[in-house]
Amino acid sequence: MPSLCRDCLTTFTDGSRCPACRSPRVLSHPELFDLSIAHMDCDAFYASVEKRDNPALADVPLIVGGGTRGVVSTCCYIARISGVRSAMPMFQALKLCPQAVVVKPRFPAYVTASRAIRAMMEELTPAIEPLSLDEAFLDLTGTARLHGAAPAVMLARLVRRMETELGLTGSIGLSHNKFLAKIASDLDKPKGFSVIGRAETESFLRTKPVRIIWGVGTATQAALEQAGIRGISDLLRWDKPDLVARFGSMGDRLWHLARGQDMRRVTRDEKLKSISKETTFNEDTADPDLLDGHLWRLAEQVSDRAKAKGLAGRTVTLKLKRRDFQIVTRRHALPDATQIGDRIYRAARDLFDHAGSTGPFRLIGVGISDLVTEAEADRMADLLDPDAPRRAATERATDAIRAKFGTDAIIKGRSLR
Repeated sequence: MPSLCRDCLTTFTDGSRCPACRSPRVLSHPELFDLSIAHMDCDAFYASVEKRDNPALADVPLIVGGGTRGVVSTCCYIARISGVRSAMPMFQALKLCPQAVVVKPRFPAYVTASRAIRAMMEELTPAIEPLSLDEAFLDLTGTARLHGAAPAVMLARLVRRMETELGLTGSIGLSHNKFLAKIASDLDKPKGFSVIGRAETESFLRTKPVRIIWGVGTATQAALEQAGIRGISDLLRWDKPDLVARFGSMGDRLWHLARGQDMRRVTRDEKLKSISKETTFNEDTADPDLLDGHLWRLAEQVSDRAKAKGLAGRTVTLKLKRRDFQIVTRRHALPDATQIGDRIYRAARDLFDHAGSTGPFRLIGVGISDLVTEAEADRMADLLDPDAPRRAATERATDAIRAKFGTDAIIKGRSLR
């Protein structure tokens, strides 16, 4: 059986311990050195960066997120033991883990860490498809001759470098396509390395629930259950024409993925189409001051992400979900693209004032789209708002101070609502 020591990277045949360093961290699989499509997912990325940068947080349950009415962005594995999960309302998370330490997100720090990881990936292959700051697909097909080692060895080296040089850990999924590689990366977190080979694809998938399929959310799962489809084994009993007739293009996708068939290629730097942020309230609200505060915070977070990515948007979007779950979406095209939080907020506020609905609302969201580079942003003077350049300059100065002294160095009163 082909085997790899994840500590010293020795390759060998069979054995539960490495013959070179005696480490028990051995990965064995019949197709280990034949597969080349991988998915790397950092472990509790935001929380890991916070713990790395502040050693006092190393052994405490840590939550990265907003205030008591916010949601969990991510949490460390100590907090997860208590049942805390990403996207959970903060009040619920603190009820499950009252001893948790809560810190606000520091996106510039996460972007810096992400770029360092990306640089390491670039040394392995040019075929990298980022999904977010903390995860990406890699295609290492044909790189064995270049590196003098199989893709599995180079991937193990990657996560070892991440840990020793950056103080961050990641989990690897290795397979023969993107669908299975992403599933594999989640099988043994944290610090995992899992393999799904061609020969075992059908037997592996057959016993899994349909929710293991990427993109099958709550609504799709409910629709599938109405058709008597709860597991992959149920999908395998359907003919493709029947699935397509019932579920349209999703039916065709489900038929192929249930059989482990995914022809999508790893696409380098797929163009980002939008940047958005939303929050779900634990209680429906129509409070104008509270909603205005959320609008500002969301606009500020969208702005921070746009600045971190060097992008700006020409269109601002407001999203509202009412008590009856009806979604209201409004858009406004700006005279020129922007990444300034103040301009995003003012456009979103105007959309809110003219949305034609006073709530109560379950959710509110803000986003920008029609993205361009920051070099093309905020170049036109607004004749109707002569104070806009002054506010933009103030915001840039605020960004510089926060970057040096922390995100709480300057806080606008509007964000405290």
